[in-house]
Amino acid sequence: MKMIPIIKCRDMAASVKFYTTILDFEPKCADPDTDFPVINLVNGAGEIQLSVLSGDSVFGCAINVRVDEVDELFQKYVSRGLDQSSKKNSPVHQGPLDQTWGMREFYVTDPDGNTLRFGKDIG
Repeated sequence: MKMIPIIKCRDMAASVKFYTTILDFEPKCADPDTDFPVINLVNGAGEIQLSVLSGDSVFGCAINVRVDEVDELFQKYVSRGLDQSSKKNSPVHQGPLDQTWGMREFYVTDPDGNTLRFGKDIG
């Protein structure tokens, strides 16, 4: 079974730019038309679907993303322009933390309020 989360966005072009230039996703199909209401992006075996379909005005979902290296990934995203300044009161948005539930995590919130929780099991 493969699950593909649908991430709602207000501005398809801005969302495609964020996910491709900062988070290493690539369009599943070559040269997607950002005027189209649904675009699939891939990163390795992972896949997400960006959607601007109207009818559901509730924004913001959380997605757990399991990775092999948390600290290096966070630094790479920051070097590409990841701006976490809107989440100053959230330490887990400012850098990787060891959580009490055994994960080392950092969170990235996209321009539409969707949060990707990058994490690695620490034991």
